[in-house]
Amino acid sequence: MRFVSNLPHATKEEEHVVVPMSDGTRLSARVWRPVSSDEEPVPAVLEYIPYRKRDLTAVRDSIHHPYIAGHGYACVRVDLRGTGDSEGVLADEYLEQEQADAEEVLAWLAEQPWCDGSTGMMGISWGAFAALQTAARQPPSLRAVVIASFTDDRYADDMHYMGGAMLSDNLAEAGTMFAYATCPPDPAVVGDRWRDMWHERMEHTRPWVLEWLRHQRRDDYWRHASVCEDYTAVRCPVLASSGWADGYSNAVTRLLGNLEVPRKGLIGPWSHKFPHLGEPGPAIGYLQEVVRWWDHWLKGVDNGVMDGPMLQTWMQDSVPPSTSYEERPGRWVGEPEWPSPHIRAVAHPLLRHRIVTPQDGAAGPAGDDAGDAMTVQSPLSVGQFAGKWASYNAPPDLPYDQREEDGGSLVFDSAVLSEPVEILGSPTVELDLTVSEPVATVAARLSDVAPDGRATRVTYGVLNLTHRDGTGEPEPLEPGRRYRATVQLNGVAQVFPRGHRIRLSLSTSYWPLAWPPPRPVQLSVHERSSTLTLPVRPADEPDELPQRPFGEPEGAPPLASTRLSPPEQRWEVKRDLIGYESALEIVKDRGTVRIDDIGLDVGCRAYERYTATADDFTSVGGESAWTMRFRRDDWDVRVETRTALRCSESEFFVDATLDGYEGERRVFSRTWNETLPRDWL
Repeated sequence: MRFVSNLPHATKEEEHVVVPMSDGTRLSARVWRPVSSDEEPVPAVLEYIPYRKRDLTAVRDSIHHPYIAGHGYACVRVDLRGTGDSEGVLADEYLEQEQADAEEVLAWLAEQPWCDGSTGMMGISWGAFAALQTAARQPPSLRAVVIASFTDDRYADDMHYMGGAMLSDNLAEAGTMFAYATCPPDPAVVGDRWRDMWHERMEHTRPWVLEWLRHQRRDDYWRHASVCEDYTAVRCPVLASSGWADGYSNAVTRLLGNLEVPRKGLIGPWSHKFPHLGEPGPAIGYLQEVVRWWDHWLKGVDNGVMDGPMLQTWMQDSVPPSTSYEERPGRWVGEPEWPSPHIRAVAHPLLRHRIVTPQDGAAGPAGDDAGDAMTVQSPLSVGQFAGKWASYNAPPDLPYDQREEDGGSLVFDSAVLSEPVEILGSPTVELDLTVSEPVATVAARLSDVAPDGRATRVTYGVLNLTHRDGTGEPEPLEPGRRYRATVQLNGVAQVFPRGHRIRLSLSTSYWPLAWPPPRPVQLSVHERSSTLTLPVRPADEPDELPQRPFGEPEGAPPLASTRLSPPEQRWEVKRDLIGYESALEIVKDRGTVRIDDIGLDVGCRAYERYTATADDFTSVGGESAWTMRFRRDDWDVRVETRTALRCSESEFFVDATLDGYEGERRVFSRTWNETLPRDWL
């Protein structure tokens, strides 16, 4: 990344600005703005997240907010109610109170003497959720949003559930927010009130997974703040981006296809990161694109920002399987609109372990007799090399070689490809099936198989078959009865080269990425009436883009910091062949870093463990444990949280602890032990 100090506008920073809410709560904001805005007001751009502006996001914020401010904007970074140095308690994600606060913050910004009355919102992940959800509420000053790594559907396409199956990230993210929501404010900002504010947070915070497990089907809890419920509510322009390695690879194209406002989409090879910090690379000059967006929609500059294709995406070339990549080879391609007229859905029948392609000729007559059924009952080990639902690329968390996973799956291979095949969009698998249990899950994986046999997972999807009709109201299956079900795989752009094969793998478990059903399931697939449909983009289709459409990544020089202890990253699969226990253990320890200008030492360590014994589907369990530490002079505090989730065939068991420490003295402790019913999971 190129760090730029010489920007069009000299800027100044206000580290702690109080934003009053109508109920008396005071939120804490950090503001970067042009010096000239004292006399010449400018538009304001808001990033609104719970991740602590003074310390945990301070370095990242210092790269992009001063850069945008230096191009003539007031950039405002606000800690949500109950986080960082803002007052109150954060009880859950995307609540009505949070969104009402966002509207009040925007109204406050529009009234400041240094703001010209126009505002925008930007962010990644929670910040992008907040921007899109606030846009749907149509606050009068909000003119445009810029969002990265987000969803418009909180139930069907978030870290909680996929196809009605619960994801292990439902536990992992709950553990993350259990820790973040119970951290103290900084006494250097809030003064002697810090201890009372901290204890209020610890007293009133519960493990978030408890609420998320109370809503195992699509209900009003998830419909709230899901923009897909009414796309017409969004009435301002949207610049949306994500990455193919991210868990949020689907929402960009859904917005392009459903919004009625000016919109642009950008999807790179990245994990859950801003495109200018994108890993795997190539990272791009994203902040330059953001400034162009703001210049047009907040300042009225006629800069051609809406010219060119609606969607720009990285068409990924074939790579060997790896849990991490520095760069993904490929090229940028453009689509004039979405759905794209360039892409056609090509259905491939399944037959005798094969994906039938046009070069195979006729597939033969469809059959509906039981003799064409193929069966599988997957072991719980299928899924140990699945990687993370949303890759962060640290520790290495992408799926590894799929051959071991394929050993417990039904596998269908195409013939060796005589010509490259390029896909762009979401593949689907339509299955004619029977199962042996009333609750069953099917996971579908699409892989690129090299001539030497190595299999790189390209995309995947999971469906809880009790949710086969897509209504969100699960219905148990009748063992032995034939059903039709469609599994939608995550969107992707991928080249399958000549000489390779395309592989479809089906399994009845995918642990620990997805929580398995209560009992082992035998799945029978009637292959003659089952198909794989690929969104094929003809290889000779014009890309409608220059070879390098984006500039080099730029940003402002980062805030000075000093590393005091090294980070630690681990991702280990363990198997005990005496007791037959398997485990996936993940460590993400940032080490300790000093933020030099405020003399604050910050440490953050996360540990996750997912276990199972043999093929006992009630033995699966997960644990998420966090330690957050803040230290300066005579102030030394830490929060330790642990959330564990176990199950029986009919219930979930949550055990959680929260401990707060001043120095080595424990000043707060609470334990939860709760049981919740399984709702056709």
